[in-house]
Amino acid sequence: MLTQTLKELEENGFVTRTVTPVKPPQVEYALTALGEDFLRPVRGLAKWVATNSERITAARRAYAPHLK
Repeated sequence: MLTQTLKELEENGFVTRTVTPVKPPQVEYALTALGEDFLRPVRGLAKWVATNSERITAARRAYAPHLK
């Protein structure tokens, strides 16, 4: 699953993949400029989730009280 995700991120231009020909082979991934740019809204979303996590949990409990 991780390999597939990394391939998709590379395909979409978010990361670069560098293989160093040693034994065993060493692979390094790095964010591209596009990947760095994408971090801005993702960090904003992560901050919003952290700030509102109690409200989200309360809404889930109100929706399905038997799952407390």
